[in-house]
Amino acid sequence: MDCASEESDIRRALEGIAGLRGLRFHLSERSLRIDGSPEALDAAVGAIRKIGLEIAPWPEADAQTAADAAHANPGSLELPRLIAALVLAGVAEGIAYALLQTGWAHWAGLAIAAAAIALAGFGTFRKGLAALLHGRLNINALMTVAVIGAFVIGQWPEAAMVMALYAIAELIEARAVDRARNAIGGLLALAPDSAEVRQPDGAWQTLPVGQVAIGATMRVRPGERIALDAVVLSGQTSVDQAPVTGESLPVDKLPGDAVFAGTINQTGSIECRVSAAASQSTLARIIHAVEQAQGSRAPTQGFVDRFAAVYTPAVFVLALAVALAGPWLFGWTALTAVYKALVLLVIACPCALVISTPVTIVSGLAAAARRGILIKGGVHLEQARRLKAIALDKTGTLTVGKPRLVDWQPLTTRLSAAQIEHIAAAIASHSDHPVARAIAAGLVPNHVDAQSFVALSGRGIEAEIDGQRYVLGNHRLIEERGQCSAEIEAALHGHEQAGRTVSVLADAHGAIALFAVADTLKPSSAAAVRALQALGITPVMLTGDNQATAEAVGHAAGLTDIRGNLLPQDKLEAISALQRQYGPTAMTGDGINDAPALAQADLGIAMGAAGTDIAMETADVVIMNDELERIAQTVQLSRRTHAVLWQNIALALGIKAVFLALAIFDNASMWMAVFADMGASLLVVFNGLRLLRGPREAHASSS
Repeated sequence: MDCASEESDIRRALEGIAGLRGLRFHLSERSLRIDGSPEALDAAVGAIRKIGLEIAPWPEADAQTAADAAHANPGSLELPRLIAALVLAGVAEGIAYALLQTGWAHWAGLAIAAAAIALAGFGTFRKGLAALLHGRLNINALMTVAVIGAFVIGQWPEAAMVMALYAIAELIEARAVDRARNAIGGLLALAPDSAEVRQPDGAWQTLPVGQVAIGATMRVRPGERIALDAVVLSGQTSVDQAPVTGESLPVDKLPGDAVFAGTINQTGSIECRVSAAASQSTLARIIHAVEQAQGSRAPTQGFVDRFAAVYTPAVFVLALAVALAGPWLFGWTALTAVYKALVLLVIACPCALVISTPVTIVSGLAAAARRGILIKGGVHLEQARRLKAIALDKTGTLTVGKPRLVDWQPLTTRLSAAQIEHIAAAIASHSDHPVARAIAAGLVPNHVDAQSFVALSGRGIEAEIDGQRYVLGNHRLIEERGQCSAEIEAALHGHEQAGRTVSVLADAHGAIALFAVADTLKPSSAAAVRALQALGITPVMLTGDNQATAEAVGHAAGLTDIRGNLLPQDKLEAISALQRQYGPTAMTGDGINDAPALAQADLGIAMGAAGTDIAMETADVVIMNDELERIAQTVQLSRRTHAVLWQNIALALGIKAVFLALAIFDNASMWMAVFADMGASLLVVFNGLRLLRGPREAHASSS
């Protein structure tokens, strides 16, 4: 499949085959997966061969050879042949005009032109004749008829030059399209082929990544790329995660943190436990998902294919009418009418129209993936621009998703602030409860020794320090101990209204201090909400948390529609209500608890899904990091892609219309025809490729 039209040809050739369940085109590999019964498979292979395309079972090829073929520079072996064809065509033109096509020169020029056509057009003729024999009119059929017809009526210099230029333009087009197709596949090369792995005897050995078992210990030095998904065992560092999550700044990594294949270890040496095989790494899954997305068909692409299926036969009929009726209507000679009809065929080739949509969609998908946004197909890329409302979860979307100590205050002067902090840190560090861990992480670490530690189920923790018993617990525990007061009640109420969880430190003599823990708003959430509102999208919070906590977070983020205390079924009903009120609505969620709402929404979005299989499989759009701003960027990219799509369609049809008029009413030549056809094709290809550049890059180039 070296042309976008060939995918359409294959789809049409396989229509109506009984037992054929589905087709999956992998454009980056130039491969096709056919799902169907054995009988349907045989029929499909035969149908593909009938339209002039070669097909071979993928397993028959050597794996390395297949990979090399998929990622090699397309047309590298064809370029010398096409240059030779162009030189011969130039010689034929020179003979025709310099020697006036007389005597031996005529026959020499004719032979040279035929050789040029054979060198450049073998593949086109093979596929074009196959299409004509089966009654199909595609790009190759039109070009075959035009070149052969021009040769027959004596315009062999132009026929040779047209075929040579057409073949070279197709090669340039293929290379440009492969730039979009391979924009993600190139990420695979970011992951090293080998990893340094600890052996049973403690020695380190460099092994191919395919031989590294899950659970093995891998060492990564500063400046090296991480070869496999893993969890840090020892050491600390900063990692550039841009290839996976699109984050512009390095992320600090400590023991227990996940690292991903293809990312760059920057500052420190780390030892990691391998958590996934090379073929199942987060990076590999991203690439696989994007390849599948490239094989899906966007609504606009389907429309263009249906239009081209009618347009191409109509052009052929028009050309036939010009050839037959031209002498009668306009007084042309028969040869002039035939020549104009052939020029018309070349100009009207729908290559630019057919290729305008897939290259744009693939470029949009690749541009999104480079930003850490995984879009599951062209249909979802187009759908994002239509959004009018979006439901935002609170935890992990608007907030960090982890509790953090946000405030603490002494309640007594019996102990100094430093003493209180040391006692609270010592007690909290002995618990693995999320609230206690947040308190310990937010206080200055110390070496105070807490003994006789006791967990008070549902209430808090207790420990002994220097012979004194202390508790760190919730409101219920303090009430049970009879140590609550009006001052404490007022403080607790204030914190709870702000959506905070409060723990109280106390001893036998009374309460000592309050510690407030909360899931804090992400620094970028407020700006992200404003960005969505600026795009005309209404953000709404849907959360299972209590209404007070939800409103505290929502108001800080700039939201006005805040809905708390929602069960999964309530979220589903809320999405339906938003769709009725606003129109197309998106839902953010984790892919499990919010599954009903995600299914109901027009677009399901998973946040912070790097390394998460379920989210990557269930959502329509996957934001690989936790940045809410990526949603607005997705909508902006969708709108840019839609604009470029229709720019390309308008360019393709507009250029065709101008040159069609010139061909009929003026003196347009086949030279003009081939430049109109392939010039339009290259123009829409490179216009689509603009999406691969980021907004900053595009701005810089225009200034």
